[in-house]
Amino acid sequence: MSPTMRPLLFLLLPALLLQGCAAAIVTGAATTAGVAHDRRTTGTVIDDQNVELLAAKAYFQDAELNDQAHLNVTSFNGVVLLTGEAPTAALRARAEELVRPLPKVRRVVNEIAIASPSSLATRGSDTLITAKAKTALFSADGLVGSDPLHIKLVTENGSLYLMGVVRRAEANAAIESVRRVSGVQRVVNVFEYLD
Repeated sequence: MSPTMRPLLFLLLPALLLQGCAAAIVTGAATTAGVAHDRRTTGTVIDDQNVELLAAKAYFQDAELNDQAHLNVTSFNGVVLLTGEAPTAALRARAEELVRPLPKVRRVVNEIAIASPSSLATRGSDTLITAKAKTALFSADGLVGSDPLHIKLVTENGSLYLMGVVRRAEANAAIESVRRVSGVQRVVNVFEYLD
């Protein structure tokens, strides 16, 4: 190594070593902000994230599921919502079988459609629907005084799934609010109730 490169390497090395720390700090801050608006305990939030990671790993390691299906896993308070598409009933069932025994899974709601994987255009439309529905929650009648961030929204092929630990009045207000969002074809209630 040339003598002129050594000082440059000395200056760049700490930046390269700290690069991973920045991602950890940002992720930790995002989790902390999310927990501040969540009715779940911090431990439950972490458990839910762990379930999602373990399920994704299991799907990735299953060559047939990984190649042929489009699968999403959302865990909220130990309730796991499976969405996406699998080409056969057997693959749909296998996706559930891989998730059910994971630690901290209390219940599985399998909404995987038996179909070819959705297109990128459909997934983009679903993302837009979710964003519009989240916006609608902030002005929903019946959610005034409640925190709409208690509600998790997932959209798959125009179906909007609502998850969270809520009061019945909050659930009803949320369902009525998102039902009117353009592009929503169906609203599916996966709530758990406080009352």
